[in-house]
Amino acid sequence: MSGPLLSRREGNCQVLTFNAPARKNALSMEMRAELYDALLAAEQDAGVRCVVITGAEGTFCAGGDIGQMNETQLASARTRMRRNTRLVQQMLTMGKPLIAAVEGWAVGAGFSLAMACDTVIAADNARFQSGFGKVGLAADLGLFHTLPSRVGMARARQILMYNQRLEAADALSLGVVDSMVESGQSLRAALQQAEALNDQAPLAVAATKAMLAGQLEWAFTREVDWQSQLLISADHQEGKAAFAEKRAPRFGGN
Repeated sequence: MSGPLLSRREGNCQVLTFNAPARKNALSMEMRAELYDALLAAEQDAGVRCVVITGAEGTFCAGGDIGQMNETQLASARTRMRRNTRLVQQMLTMGKPLIAAVEGWAVGAGFSLAMACDTVIAADNARFQSGFGKVGLAADLGLFHTLPSRVGMARARQILMYNQRLEAADALSLGVVDSMVESGQSLRAALQQAEALNDQAPLAVAATKAMLAGQLEWAFTREVDWQSQLLISADHQEGKAAFAEKRAPRFGGN
């Protein structure tokens, strides 16, 4: 099988795998669209009780695809952000639980997608980092909502503002992840976790997810407003150039 997102059934669990290992599973726009469609299909399939999201070849997702961040107009930037919020809203409000099986890096958009899952199982080699500020952006894909929900506002502020890197053990102690397993075992552990849902009433699980989702509209509205402006900023252009040239960025606040 090939393509940016692989999908297969394991019992009553749908396994979705980011599949761009040459780019460390960077989240392209095509991958986002395929992920949204796959999640929608899983929600509508009565045979699916749970969705597991993971990454191919030892990396969960190393962030958004920098090469596709080419917006120069506010209108197109807002369109991009609305697609992002559509994806995360599906993740947070769909009636099927999501489990992230994280190996290696979960950075930027990868960190956000992991945090949008109901359960996060990390291998002991997993590493989590916001990373957005290094390319002149603020966090998106719902991270301003999901991370404080897990670790509290004070800790989330430190992780996001100072771009703290969290090793798996630190992430476990802070509540960023729910359990830690040996390297290479996160998917197996996620599938075992999914089996616990067999004893739960599906409608009750769906209702629980809906009530825990909280007030998303305010967070998404602010995310679209701020990030669409940052996407066309001079600082973001500098951040992308620094990333490509493998140097420290020189931000001017423009």
